[in-house]
Amino acid sequence: MNTRFNRRMMLGMLGASSAAALAACSGPGSTGGGETKAPDTDGAIEGEVSFAHWRAEDQEAFDELIATFTSEHSDVTIGQDITPSNDYQTQALNRLQSGSVGDIFPTFRGAQFTQFVDAGVYTDLTDQDFVSNYEAGLIEAGQSDGAQMGLPYQVVLPMPVGNLDILSDVGYEEAPTTWDDFLDMCDKIKSKNITPMAWPGGDVGNAGQLYNSMIMNLQPEDDASAQLEAGTMKCTDDWFLEMLEKYAELRPYFQSNATGTSVEPIQQMFVDGDAAMLATGSYHIAAVRALGAEFPMGMYPPITSNSDPKHSGTYNATFILGINAASNVQPAATEFLRFLSDPANAQVYADATVQHVSVAGVEYENADLKDLSPWLEREDLMLAARFQFNDLDIRNAVEGACIEVVGGAEPAAAAEKAQGVIDERL
Repeated sequence: MNTRFNRRMMLGMLGASSAAALAACSGPGSTGGGETKAPDTDGAIEGEVSFAHWRAEDQEAFDELIATFTSEHSDVTIGQDITPSNDYQTQALNRLQSGSVGDIFPTFRGAQFTQFVDAGVYTDLTDQDFVSNYEAGLIEAGQSDGAQMGLPYQVVLPMPVGNLDILSDVGYEEAPTTWDDFLDMCDKIKSKNITPMAWPGGDVGNAGQLYNSMIMNLQPEDDASAQLEAGTMKCTDDWFLEMLEKYAELRPYFQSNATGTSVEPIQQMFVDGDAAMLATGSYHIAAVRALGAEFPMGMYPPITSNSDPKHSGTYNATFILGINAASNVQPAATEFLRFLSDPANAQVYADATVQHVSVAGVEYENADLKDLSPWLEREDLMLAARFQFNDLDIRNAVEGACIEVVGGAEPAAAAEKAQGVIDERL
């Protein structure tokens, strides 16, 4: 599976001004895009380790893991330095380069990861033995020029979640493997006066998750979204128009006013059994359980091909952990990353947050994580396409075309409108 897109294209999208800024603020011990070093693991495992991140919702889970780690390493203390995600995106580079925080840290997949690699913030983990603890196919987002610079830790499945009681009742105990079968399944659900797909078209961030499934078997190359942004592919290309036409075919199967619906109402529809599928992703399973859903669930991505689909589903790496090149406590920080990479400790994180991890061999206790874990072993999963976009205006335009088509716009007109936004940005 080749899910990494062209790195030169990524750098081009950062722009000349960004490249100049990176060159001017390379981290200590870095040549700003030159040779990077492996973390120091020869020194004493001691000192005050700063774990900088934006995931406030994971604080309790990490507190538990830190307590276990420091009980085994009495000369180490670990503090979480948590900032809001927007602040982390804009401020983390300068803060981490100073070495004052973030001995261990994550980045967002895509542009921020590339930026930090080129600024020399990451160390090279390629030769660290704990890298082999991970599913190889799930950590490609942490690679740069063949080196494993970071480790994608949490994994989500941004595909429609299905109510297996309803879907089994219409003869689809497992997800359809062709577009015709997917439409047949939707027809059978609708015949029972149940909405086939509850979709939050009024919430751009969540509505866009369906794009990951819709594009994966129609795009001519796995980096097509990046190429749309770069201008080497266009929304008016035949393959993109075909995808929009398939969105149009789904119109009868969404709830009424689909393009004006937010997340909370469609979650409740799904919980109440009024919708067979929740068209967001596995990251909402915990929320619908909290609302009272008791039925079994599975992943039901629309396969937009009728023959030889390349991908059966999609996944996303939500944050990429690494060791700071400017850290003065690299032995202790690296040992903590080794600790997090142990399947037993990764299980603690997974079950506490109700999210999958990319660490291999984790025996989940949470029933939903356990039921869906076979998806992580599939070799034909695609890294979620919508996160190839670095320019949010372009991403919103592309996904907005999909939303407009569901709302009744003609595919060709919606494609022309989206392409106009991209042309203005290029």
